[in-house]
Amino acid sequence: MATTKSYSDESRAAYNNNNRIHPATNANMTSNQATKIPINNDSNQSDESDYDLCGWILIVLSYILIGITAPFTICLCIKVVQEYERAVIFRLGRILRGGAKGPGLFFILPCVDTIYKVDLRTTTFNVPPQEVLTRDSVTVAVDAVVYSRIVDPVASVTRVSNVLPATQLLAQTSLRNMIGTKTLQEILSDREAIANLMEAQLDEGTEPWGIKVERVEITDVRLPQSMQRSMAAEAEASREARAKVIAAEGEQKASRQLKEAADVIASSPIALQLRYLQTLTQISAEKNSTIIFPIPIELMNLVRQPSAPTAPSGRSNNRLSDILN
Repeated sequence: MATTKSYSDESRAAYNNNNRIHPATNANMTSNQATKIPINNDSNQSDESDYDLCGWILIVLSYILIGITAPFTICLCIKVVQEYERAVIFRLGRILRGGAKGPGLFFILPCVDTIYKVDLRTTTFNVPPQEVLTRDSVTVAVDAVVYSRIVDPVASVTRVSNVLPATQLLAQTSLRNMIGTKTLQEILSDREAIANLMEAQLDEGTEPWGIKVERVEITDVRLPQSMQRSMAAEAEASREARAKVIAAEGEQKASRQLKEAADVIASSPIALQLRYLQTLTQISAEKNSTIIFPIPIELMNLVRQPSAPTAPSGRSNNRLSDILN
């Protein structure tokens, strides 16, 4: 029969990696000392000398029963745990020396031993949406996901009745406390910082239970419908204001360019006639029925001028013919 190594040294090393102290540790120790409740730590595991006479009788009878009924009791005495599991064995209510067993084969006494298998793989659970009033009096619903694993199987069995629901409830209260101290802008922009603070708080709270919180992620932040409409209206107004500013800047640049073009045309009158011809060319290329008759600007200026004293008719006709030509 193959023997298995103890997991106590490995779990104790992982358990003591982070030198943190739970804030309630001193209070718990004081109350336990006052009421004189014995608490067995991982190092206070029992050995064979801790049993009384009745215990020894039961153990001897178990060995005799195994010897009489062998090999039929082999299937009851030999247990196997997987690589990702550890077994916590209680013999007559006491943890066996060596702590958690596994992985591999190990021997138990079917009549006096009780075995609890602990899964060491990382587990995930969703924190239900928590409706919290932020520091700036805005109601938000925030949910998260937590990744955790067991690093001390003995503590997870002896210090808490059901480790997974306890961790979930602690995660809910931690999330509510964390969100209540932040403003809406901080919640929307600093999700990673909030997740890191929540991870540290959860890790500190679950350390006495033998739990290591590996990661916390804020998955969603839901706002009330009225708040969403207000934020959408604010964003739309901001975009419209920026669009008007950009359009005004474009008009300003265009007016400067038109002023420069007007100065060039004023300095060279023939440039206006060339512009007329270019416009006619563009219109004729579109194959439409639009007919344009260009009128000289000088003729329009002559019409706008106030009526002058009557001049000889021959001179007026000559001037009009010069303009038309």
